[in-house]
Amino acid sequence: MNVNRIKNVLNKAQGIDALLISDPIAIYYICGKKVEPGERFLGLLLKRETKPVLFLNILFPMEETEGLQIAKYADGDDLCELLSRYIRKDEVLGVDKTLQARFLLPMQRYGLAKEYVDGSLPVDLSRSIKEEGELELLRKSSLINDAAMAEFKKLIHEGVSEKEVAEQIPAIYKKLGAQDFSFGAIVAFGKNTADPHHMPDDTIVKEGDAVLFDVGCIYNGYCSDMTRTFFYKHGPNEEQKKIYDLVRKANEEAEASIKAGVRLCDIDKVARDIITEGGYGKYFTHRLGHFIGIEVHEYGDVSAAFKDPVQEHNVFSIEPGIYDPETLGCRIEDLVIVTKDGCEVMNHYPHDIEIID
Repeated sequence: MNVNRIKNVLNKAQGIDALLISDPIAIYYICGKKVEPGERFLGLLLKRETKPVLFLNILFPMEETEGLQIAKYADGDDLCELLSRYIRKDEVLGVDKTLQARFLLPMQRYGLAKEYVDGSLPVDLSRSIKEEGELELLRKSSLINDAAMAEFKKLIHEGVSEKEVAEQIPAIYKKLGAQDFSFGAIVAFGKNTADPHHMPDDTIVKEGDAVLFDVGCIYNGYCSDMTRTFFYKHGPNEEQKKIYDLVRKANEEAEASIKAGVRLCDIDKVARDIITEGGYGKYFTHRLGHFIGIEVHEYGDVSAAFKDPVQEHNVFSIEPGIYDPETLGCRIEDLVIVTKDGCEVMNHYPHDIEIID
């Protein structure tokens, strides 16, 4: 059990008497217990006056540990009756965004609590500020990703397809010390680079193609994510170079604008204004970044929609892109840690135009 994390979550749960968390990743973050429940109910109940309770089907063997009570149930048991032993009918119950309607609706019909509110934010906000140990794991994950990028570009040669390259990525990560990849790698050649979420297919690389890698790995439970855009055999033409330089400038100036207290929307605006003023605003079609940690996409966006100020030890991506289907798709992505007076860029692979021979 992580007592400090429980305190942080409950301190943020003002107006909530009981907090029922169903997200397995959030439960792992709080109490260190990893369960994949499938279709069965899994819940962690946090209350200020009692120790946490983990509701767990008997299919999953787990011993009680200090500071955590485990309430077991079997298929066919009345789940609402079990929950009612720990949740009073006069309480405000916070439930998180992953609680399925097939569990929530019976709770409401049963009258489990007097009121049901969205209880996701206390956990999300706690997870968004990383502890020192988490930062070290994130740094290591990104260092592996840097080393992997240097290996990935060696996979590009005459006659190779996107899919053939992507299939070799997991083995490279494992060789470098990662446990897994954090998401299915995006490998795109030529016009496919103009699709921000392109899935590798049978497209063969051609001389003069842009080659885009958007890749990430998992190291001891923490994710990395980085994008670089290369060119095969010869460099970009004049317009492609203009696009590349705009994306690089947007990335670097957005990173330079980051420090504790700056609003997320204002960081997005720095990059977006550069690309818009360069004449390619309509081709920058996504947010500037996303938060990252145990999951590759966590709560929090670097976008016009998020007015919140960033805080020390927030970790998120900065990934401006231009996706012109007639010319070039280009994205340059780093992960950053917010500091009091700036940010630490965790990726060290260069931003310079690079040609793969």
